[in-house]
Parts: sequence; structure tokens; C-alpha cells
Amino acid sequence: MAQRKETAAPFRDGAQSIARAIFVLRILASARGAGLGLLEVARQAGLTPPTARRILSVLVREEIVEQRPQTRRYCIGQQISLLALARPTTTPFVAAAVPVLGTVVDELGDTGFLTLRTGLDTVCLARRLGAYAIQVLPIDVGDRRPLGVSSAGIAALAGMPEAEARRILQLNKARLGTYNIAMAEAVTAVAAARANGFAYRERGLVPGTRAVSVLIEFPAEGEQVLAALTIAAVARRLTRDRVEQVVSRLEAAARDIAVRVRADDPQPKTARRKRTRSA
Repeated sequence: MAQRKETAAPFRDGAQSIARAIFVLRILASARGAGLGLLEVARQAGLTPPTARRILSVLVREEIVEQRPQTRRYCIGQQISLLALARPTTTPFVAAAVPVLGTVVDELGDTGFLTLRTGLDTVCLARRLGAYAIQVLPIDVGDRRPLGVSSAGIAALAGMPEAEARRILQLNKARLGTYNIAMAEAVTAVAAARANGFAYRERGLVPGTRAVSVLIEFPAEGEQVLAALTIAAVARRLTRDRVEQVVSRLEAAARDIAVRVRADDPQPKTARRKRTRSA
């Protein structure tokens, strides 16, 4: 039998094992409490099962990962929570952005999300519910999605150079398939978001819903950080006519967040690209 080619990490030195282990942790974080079996971890990470097993064995031994006795599935271990206690519970960005998100949701009435790009993923930092009778809850705080799945991820990819966005989508190709998203579909969505200046998914993560996201960029420790504000709603609440209104409000909110973050960094900025409206 031909041996499976491993694609998880581009490193060629001793850092490869560390990079692979971190990638495996991010995959497990996406599954949260449900966990993943060995073969699924290997598939999403682009590793052979023996390599994935060796990495997981070390992580289990160090209590970074747990293996459920009943199901044999792997999930994030208790040491991750304990290590996280070493950091402040709220970052300056979250402290600046969450009140703005709340104001936007109060005005629009639909569910709002604050999302951050981290590595090959997006992670939900905050979620606020609106007053409309039907709220859309595709993700919760702490949920991760591979870049290319959610509208927030599409917005983040559109904020990168095209070559970098394609490289990330290629690395996430196997994981996109878990969400029934083809590579070509993701590439097309990123191109549309780059042209329009916002990401709009007519078919949300939950059937019968839609989502629209606007990019926020801000500098932190010498690097440009990508985040997004998102409004998700039932399909009839995000018609193309209303998307114009929602996008304008999200853009204003993104600028407001940039002003608030400026107290900690003198050069934050919000992406302000020329937008063309689809008919």
C-alpha cells in the first residue's frame, strides 16, 4: 500500500514536530467537547495515522490532550485551561470591540459575532443576541472554524494578499471538505469579498440563514491582526437590499473599534476598500 503523503507543516527542521502538534491542537479545538477519532485527526492534519498517533500520545501524556475511554476520541485537555490562566482574561481588543458589537446588535436586532483570525482558523471571541424573535446561533464563543468556512473567515482571507489566501485555502482543503465546501467555492467567495469589501454568504452555516461580515485590521506587536464583525440572520432578514444597510453599520462599527484600540496602539486601521454592489 502506498504511504500517505503528509502535508500538515511546511517546516524542514526540528520545528516540524512542534508545528504539527500545534496544528493537531487547533484541529481538536475546532471539535470542542465532541472530540475527534484518530483517523479524522490524521485526515484533517494531512498526516499518516501512525504519525498522528505518536503526536497525540505525547500530548495525552502531558495532559494537553485527553482521550475519552468510552469513545477513544481525542479532545483538548485540562492543561490548556490551566495554562490559559497565565494570560489576562480580556485583551484590549476584546475590551474595545465587545461594547461596539452590543450596540450594533441592539440597533439591527440580529445575532452579532466578533471573530479573530488565528493561524489557519477563525475563533469566535464574542456573541451577542438581538431582539428579533428568531436568532441564528451557528457558533458559540470559543468555536473555531477553518479559514474559508464562515463569512468571517472569508472576510479575513479577502484582507490578505491573494497568494497568501490561496496558500491557506490549500492547507485547509481537507478540513473544508468536512463542512461540504469545495476549494473552488471558497476561492470564488474570497474573490467576491475582495471585490465588494465585505463577505456575504447567501447560504449560512445553518440552513435557511445568511451572514455578512466586515473586516477589521489592527496592528499588535508589530504584526497586522485580522478580525471581523458579523451579523447572522434568517434568510428573509438579510436580503440584498438590507445587506447594504447592515454592511454600512458594520463598517461604522469597525471604524469605531479602531478608534478605541488606538489608545493602546497609535496605528490601528480598518480596511476600507472600494466596494461594488452586486445587482
